[in-house]
Amino acid sequence: MRVMLYKISGKLHHFMAVPAIVLFGLFFLYPLAQGVGISLTDSNGITQPSFVGLQNFIDFFGDDRARNDVLITVYFALGSAPLLNLFGLLYALFLDRSMAGRGFVRAAVYLPAVISPLIMGYIWYFILQPERGYLSHVLDTIGLGYLDVNWLGESSSALVVLVLVNVWQYVGMTMIVYLAGLQGIPAELYEAARIDGAGRWSAFRYVTLPLLYPSIKINVVTNIIGSLSVFEIIVALTDGGPGYATESLSIYIMRMLYGSFTGYSTAVALILFVIILIPVALFLRMTKKSEYEL
Repeated sequence: MRVMLYKISGKLHHFMAVPAIVLFGLFFLYPLAQGVGISLTDSNGITQPSFVGLQNFIDFFGDDRARNDVLITVYFALGSAPLLNLFGLLYALFLDRSMAGRGFVRAAVYLPAVISPLIMGYIWYFILQPERGYLSHVLDTIGLGYLDVNWLGESSSALVVLVLVNVWQYVGMTMIVYLAGLQGIPAELYEAARIDGAGRWSAFRYVTLPLLYPSIKINVVTNIIGSLSVFEIIVALTDGGPGYATESLSIYIMRMLYGSFTGYSTAVALILFVIILIPVALFLRMTKKSEYEL
């Protein structure tokens, strides 16, 4: 009887994976297959589409505006993802210690992450408006009115502002993941390190950092995905301008879709999917090797 129950339970876990596989097929594989099919047509969303093969993908690589948007998207991710992880980790290390008002500061840092990025973008839009924005008023009040420039109207500063606003909004979410990782590290390990003569830096290097690897992986992957697919903040603050200086690939896809280039916009969406997939896969492969070395 025990052997029979063991055999049944041994097979049961295979069936427990079935709902997840079905959901994965319904909500990922099926839409992906449909997207690949549409990307190979000249669909405009209205009339009957015709098969055009890889023409939409060929058009993408010959489109100067699309190539510019790829660079803008990559620049945005290169600015946002490292800063989010750096400041998220610093906040977590600082707020993991006992201190008065710790709960309030944690909530204040995390609060922007729960507000819609579109709403947050519009708030910052009105703050950063030249001459009549809140920042302009503050600078005039403290005698620094000469620093009041059109931050969102200049191509040299607009992308930097977008990166900083994005970091400000989501650093709390990154911090929460690091805090959870820090609080999972046993205090006995720090005590043992202290007895062995390790200083703060050595304890961080040889105890905190290795045991924080799962949190680092989660944060890096989510920040790469979020930064490369950025949409709402740019729409609210600059709408891709001035010109196309801050237009991300997600916004380009939306505009092509509304312009009735459904087949082409779907092809660009698939290219964006690959652009996101490559750094995530490389990072996961690199960290898998590091875990083996720990």
